[in-house]
Amino acid sequence: MSQDGSGIQLKTSLGYLVKQVSSVLRSEMEAALRPLGMTITHYSCLELLLQRPGLSNSDLARGTFVTRQSMNIVLQSLESDGLVTRLDRPISGRVLPTELTPAGRERLRLASAAVKAVEDRMKGSLSAQEETVLRDLLHRCARSLRDEDASA
Repeated sequence: MSQDGSGIQLKTSLGYLVKQVSSVLRSEMEAALRPLGMTITHYSCLELLLQRPGLSNSDLARGTFVTRQSMNIVLQSLESDGLVTRLDRPISGRVLPTELTPAGRERLRLASAAVKAVEDRMKGSLSAQEETVLRDLLHRCARSLRDEDASA
């Protein structure tokens, strides 16, 4: 950090604070999911499939913020655990749609409860109005960064 005031002061940096919250949240979610034999990526993948059945490997990778190669490994693991099914042959092109099995739905139910408990702890000191404002502000920050990337 520079001494002339042009550097970032960690005490007041929004980016640093967001990263700090993200790191603690991830750690707590991983701990909550570990007894279920799941990672955040496993959980996120199942959650996406519940909300949008039939997503492709690429769609799931984008939605869980991992590479297609990493998602393929995750899907192989979920499939071998009986939590998802994939077609043997693509419907069109190379896309192999993925869907939850009944066991996957049950595991997701348990995982969602564990993740929700962590999230509830995180926002425990916020009023409903503060939670709404924070959600809006975070959406706006993400949108500002995406819009800047799109215009570059």
